[in-house]
Amino acid sequence: MATHIKHTDKETFYFITFACYRWLPLFEKTEIYSYLNFWFERLKKKGYLLNGYVIMPNHMHLIVYASEEAQDLNNTISESKRFLAYEIVKRLKEKNLKELLKAIKSGVQENERSKGKKHQVFRLSFDAKPVATEEVERVLDYVHQNPVSGKWNLVDDYTNYPYSSAEFYELGGQSLYPIHDFRYI
Repeated sequence: MATHIKHTDKETFYFITFACYRWLPLFEKTEIYSYLNFWFERLKKKGYLLNGYVIMPNHMHLIVYASEEAQDLNNTISESKRFLAYEIVKRLKEKNLKELLKAIKSGVQENERSKGKKHQVFRLSFDAKPVATEEVERVLDYVHQNPVSGKWNLVDDYTNYPYSSAEFYELGGQSLYPIHDFRYI
């Protein structure tokens, strides 16, 4: 993943990816899906419209649109990841998932530990790439195919994966989280 790149474009689509520390299946093990409505609403308040997503067991892909009023993307994602991390740690504790807690505790770098950080929930950065309007559909296809590609095989038909916007775009169905159809932006 690219690190420390400032993303300042407005009225632009972004393809965003971030992953759990050591690719641990923290999203799946904590069943974080119910919390993400709050998380996506937070992005919206910062000026980012959710156009598509897939939430895999250990990483997330998003396509968002940065409105003219959008706040700094780097700060928005970093801050949002921090709140998501707090919720994941809380749920790991509630579920008594000691091995995962131990793993993310051991991942904290010494300089961060001295500042009071206790858990390394995510890989250190996130990746965000501007996407031209005419390329959004191709990127969405990549995002939606994730649950059935490579090692995953989470479902037989990618439109049946519940933690994706595929059903919304491919079948005209409901999405678990509110989607702003990119075709109308």
